[in-house]
Amino acid sequence: MWQRYRLIVALLQAALIIGLPFLKVKGESALRFDIPNLKLYFFGTVIWIKEFYLILIATIFLLILIVFITTIFGRVWCGWLCPQTVLLDLSTRMTSIIGRKKRDFVQKILLLPLTALVSLTLIWYFVPPAETMARLFSSKIITGFFLVQWVVIYSELSFLGRRFCSTICPYSMLQGSLFDSNTLVIAFDESRGEEGCMGCDRCVRVCPMGIDIKKGLRRECIACAECIDACISMTEKRGIEPFIGYRGKVFRNKTLVLGGVTLVVGLILAILILLRPDIDFVVSRDPDSPLKLVNKYTLSIQNNTGNRYRLAVSVEGEFQLIGENTILLPPYTTVHKKLMVRARGADHKVVFVLKGRDILLKREVGFL
Repeated sequence: MWQRYRLIVALLQAALIIGLPFLKVKGESALRFDIPNLKLYFFGTVIWIKEFYLILIATIFLLILIVFITTIFGRVWCGWLCPQTVLLDLSTRMTSIIGRKKRDFVQKILLLPLTALVSLTLIWYFVPPAETMARLFSSKIITGFFLVQWVVIYSELSFLGRRFCSTICPYSMLQGSLFDSNTLVIAFDESRGEEGCMGCDRCVRVCPMGIDIKKGLRRECIACAECIDACISMTEKRGIEPFIGYRGKVFRNKTLVLGGVTLVVGLILAILILLRPDIDFVVSRDPDSPLKLVNKYTLSIQNNTGNRYRLAVSVEGEFQLIGENTILLPPYTTVHKKLMVRARGADHKVVFVLKGRDILLKREVGFL
């Protein structure tokens, strides 16, 4: 029963992770980090690396979310969503019809294309899929990342496998400190005692981590629910409840507290992203001025949208703008424009005005 649910979740997760790089919002990837320009495309907007406060809040949100999920739902990530578990489960299922002697060898062969796809998918979150495939064996950087990731991921899954969860994974080691007596875990019903258990040990034989759940919760447990299904397959023949199952209390005060904190931080992050202006610009005065009463300035104009703008720059007060004042602003870009301003009076502050379709912004800067 549980294995069927886990398979559905695994397939949905794979479709989401693989398909997300192909999804486009306003002409750009829904989620992709553009390393050369240090910006993150995020579902129709762009977050620049200089907007560190957003990255900081997003990191805090993810940490709080991890604490919330682990404290309430236990090892749900390990058993249901972790790519390590998903890939090993899928490859195991595909080789289940083969004899035991050849199963390990065939599984290692099957992992070759699966891990190659994983390596490609990771690159797609930095380089668009079409560009990745076109340059896969012509770009040394893309080829290098693809091959190195493929070798590392394949080696880890094929030769380390489930042992990674119990020996290396830092999240697995952290989970125990976040659990409480009500955390949702897979456990043996001790109230019924081992005397009622049939002693078939099928739960031990099917466990991919090789543990005996009857002896209590172990850190090695990945909550895959294989033992539950094995127990059900034996107890339902006798018309009794299985001895192994999910134990814990999801709805409690801690759920409300941690869930509320997670929701508040998530809402703050969403509001900050939504309140960012579509167009923003900064004016800085260059120290070198070519003529007396003439100052040179640099305008840095940032477009956070997928729209293309034609903008006009002007100055207010007793000043004259020298040179071309029209700026073409492509989607999701920052344009730097150098301008010169001549003083026609005694003012020491110049106001730059940026106008465009539904755009009117002003910035004041000193004049020397």
